[in-house]
Amino acid sequence: MIEVDVTKLSVDVVGLWMKQWLVLTAGTLDDCNMMTVAWGSIGCMWNKPFVQVVVRPQRHTRKHMDKSDSFTVCAFPEKYRKDLQTLGTLSGRDGDKLSKTGLSLKASSKVSAPSYNEASLILECRKMYFQDMDPRGFVDRTIQDNYASHDYHRVYFGEIVAAFCEK
Repeated sequence: MIEVDVTKLSVDVVGLWMKQWLVLTAGTLDDCNMMTVAWGSIGCMWNKPFVQVVVRPQRHTRKHMDKSDSFTVCAFPEKYRKDLQTLGTLSGRDGDKLSKTGLSLKASSKVSAPSYNEASLILECRKMYFQDMDPRGFVDRTIQDNYASHDYHRVYFGEIVAAFCEK
C-alpha cells in the first residue's frame, strides 16, 4: 500500500458503493466493530475531503461510531466478497465475526480506528459531524420504503485524513 494525496485520489465512487461494497470500522485496535456498507458518499464538504456513511440504530457498529472520534472505510479485492458478506450479516454483539473471515486488522497511520491488511483502499477518517435522518426531509417519498421499521440511519461525516491504495 502507498499513501496517496487525498486531493489526487481517483476512484469509481459510484462503483465502490453500489458494486464493490466497503467495510466501515470504528473503535480501536483492541475494541472495535465493523460492518459492510453500501450506502454513502465521498467528496468535499466544508472545504475538506470527506466520507459520509450511514448506520442504523440497531447496528452494533453504531455504538462504536458514537463513542469514537474516527473511523475507517476500506475496499477489498473481489476475492474477499464472501468475507464482506459475513461482516454485513453477522453481529459483533454475538461474538468475534472477524474471526469467521480471512481478514486481519492493523493499526491505522493517523486515526485510532483500525484498518485491514487485505484492503485495496483505506480511507482514514476523523469524525466531524453526525445527525439522525428525519423522514420529514424525504422529498422522494419512495425513500420511506427503506424504513418499514422507522429505523432511520444516523449520518456521519468524516474528514479523510489519510488515504492508501495498492501500488
